[in-house]
Amino acid sequence: MKGALLVNLGSPNSTSVKDVKNYLDEFLMDKRVIDIPYLVRAFVVKGIILNTRPKKSAEAYKKIWWDEGSPLIVLSERLHKKVQTQTDIPVELAMRYGNPSIKSGIQKLANKGVTEIYLIPLYPQFAMATTETIVVLANQIIKKQFPNIKIIDVPAFYKQPDYIEALSNSIKKHLEKTKPDHLLFSYHGVPERHIKKSDVTKSHCKIDGSCCNSPSAAHEFCYRHQCYETTKLVADKLNLNEGFFSTSFQSRLGRDPWLQPYTDKTIDDFAQNGVKNLAVVTPAFVSDCLETLEEIGMEAKHSFKENGGIDFSTIPCLNDDDAWVKTLASWINNFAKV
Repeated sequence: MKGALLVNLGSPNSTSVKDVKNYLDEFLMDKRVIDIPYLVRAFVVKGIILNTRPKKSAEAYKKIWWDEGSPLIVLSERLHKKVQTQTDIPVELAMRYGNPSIKSGIQKLANKGVTEIYLIPLYPQFAMATTETIVVLANQIIKKQFPNIKIIDVPAFYKQPDYIEALSNSIKKHLEKTKPDHLLFSYHGVPERHIKKSDVTKSHCKIDGSCCNSPSAAHEFCYRHQCYETTKLVADKLNLNEGFFSTSFQSRLGRDPWLQPYTDKTIDDFAQNGVKNLAVVTPAFVSDCLETLEEIGMEAKHSFKENGGIDFSTIPCLNDDDAWVKTLASWINNFAKV
């Protein structure tokens, strides 16, 4: 029997400093998130970050928390429920960090008699700290505790036509309402070293402005290329004019070089250079979360207006949009038929 497991990032159980600290501990100690030797990572995370950041992060979560709970969890649950109504095979939801865990999701499917799981990381673009860590952990759990279950993972879907169609239509609706001067595609940032580590050719990715546009096997696992390609495909779909849209990267951590241009600086520059009406879309996420609701929807909006901008709008993630639900359900139904 076949089944599917949708996996998103995750969230603290509550906005308490204790729960946020536990969540950050699990998240930041992942060697695919902070990819430095264990002892150094433990010193940085447990000795420094977890003694300073949880309180600040808890305050940020409080700003966006819903009565029902974490927006990311609530929106993922809504998506899960809608997808289940459009497919006949069991579908479960899990988070890479926090609850419900990947192990619990697999267990629920196993309890229903599932012997083959279609693993769907809810990230359009591949990255070490997203898709890869989900696939690796899920396979480790299967190998150790569910050896009779086969698992098949969905590769990065950033260029799948039905995904691009759903994303483009959601953006189009917003543009028609707000008529911005500029549209910014803001993707979650990653350290530049992650791009080079993921380069299967070990030579193509130079992050020099041209490698992402040169055909290469490296693109299958190149987050930077896939982000720019997502922007390009949406722009082509919507017939956006050059100069009306651009791409940037948000949420950097630490002092090492991260992908540029940086979203915060880009947004401030737009405001200072005469852009009065700015719209921001965040296609690295399929569900709204702290990074979209607080970092962009609150912090970036405030900074834009402080620097001379007037109208700032965020385009919601796909969340439980009907077209996105239909897309996911169709992938699952196709898997069920094979």
